[in-house]
Amino acid sequence: MSSKDNTISFPELIKLKRDGGQLSRAEIGTFVQGVTSGAIQKTQIGAMLMAIWQKGMTEEETLALTREMMNSGETFKWPEEWLVVDKHSTGGVGDKVSLPLAPALAACGCKVPMISGRGLAHTGGTLDKLESIPGFKVNQSVEQVKQILEDVGCCIVGQTGSLVPADRVLYAIRDATSTVDSLPLIISSIISKKGAEGLSALVLDVKFGRAALYKDLDSARHLAQSLVTAGNKLGVKTGAVLSRMNAPIGQTVGNAVEVCEALECLKGRGPDDLKELVINLGGYLLWMCGHSYTLEAGKTEIALKLENGEALKKFEAMMVAQGVSADVAHSLCSNEADYFKHMKRAAHQTELEVLDDGAVLDIDGLALAKVLHKLGAGRTKSGEEIDYSVGAEILVKMGQQVQKGESWIRIHHNCPDLSTHYSDLQQALVIGSREKYKAALRVAEFIDPDNPNMS
Repeated sequence: MSSKDNTISFPELIKLKRDGGQLSRAEIGTFVQGVTSGAIQKTQIGAMLMAIWQKGMTEEETLALTREMMNSGETFKWPEEWLVVDKHSTGGVGDKVSLPLAPALAACGCKVPMISGRGLAHTGGTLDKLESIPGFKVNQSVEQVKQILEDVGCCIVGQTGSLVPADRVLYAIRDATSTVDSLPLIISSIISKKGAEGLSALVLDVKFGRAALYKDLDSARHLAQSLVTAGNKLGVKTGAVLSRMNAPIGQTVGNAVEVCEALECLKGRGPDDLKELVINLGGYLLWMCGHSYTLEAGKTEIALKLENGEALKKFEAMMVAQGVSADVAHSLCSNEADYFKHMKRAAHQTELEVLDDGAVLDIDGLALAKVLHKLGAGRTKSGEEIDYSVGAEILVKMGQQVQKGESWIRIHHNCPDLSTHYSDLQQALVIGSREKYKAALRVAEFIDPDNPNMS
């Protein structure tokens, strides 16, 4: 690439951003095309990512980067009459919300092409959870995705090779260059993938707290507002929910155990906080895409689909459409299912006891996830094998009065000796006076698609 055709060279582009300059849409297009085609070296990509991390990007630059990445590969096209919706979460501990949410939305008549990711570090991946179900195939072609949506209404799949190829390259190099936490790069990665899905509406579950990427509400709100603005400017009706992420969501953490809990939610049972998130996120989507006249009407409809078994039927049909045998899918969805008849159970289940009398004031989700990660439930680098059977069942609830000697957690593990992890596990549980307990719902705020700066 030379200056003879008035096109700026890659080193000049890097220098411009390194020195605090603003890149034009054409220059950003040149960079993204070079990333996708392989014309730009990985060292140069790394240098550009670090320049962006250090100098930031204007809203115009971020939007241009997002749009160019979105158009770097194939984009989904759907029949005009379809209401196509999706959800993205910034990640947390025990986050199995997608599993009941996708079929609940499908039961309401929406189409849900949920493109999900794998777990990395302490954050569990939706694809890993689903792969703990025997036969479940997360890799589906574009044609297969379209057929499943036609037949069932929802699917949960990995990113197809032709969708936003620029992001796959940039994401891997961001990880290797410690530029993962750059706001323009976070926004462009998330919104480009969702924009390529051809959505009618998108809801973002932006988490804050000890076990989230952003620890405080203000920084999470800033991310949410930026994501909502970018999504809407790309033509996707986008809103966000800010949700607390300190204690794990629900009563399970792991892969197989979280699938069991998601199935309980689909059977009208399961923990209240999981239901709260599913109902709020689903209801918000139904309102945003025009299916429901109000947020409350949307929430009521999602709650009904969880209670009356229609969402469960959609999940069963989705499992079969994605490779699970009809017998296994039907058995897992039966009212009194023996889940571990089909899913692998760990060799050992060890219960830990409460050390003091008092009330459960807190359960540190991050501390718990780190131990489970060491036991094999998570991965340190992309492509590593994980143990689907490793996990935890939390046997007490927040605010509950407990007595010394009572079991509070059951760890599913395959290592013969858990004793080296006892201290870290026990420190995750905080016991104290009942007066100190402050109950809080998961959902803290909604970010409106029409007024992202008004919460």
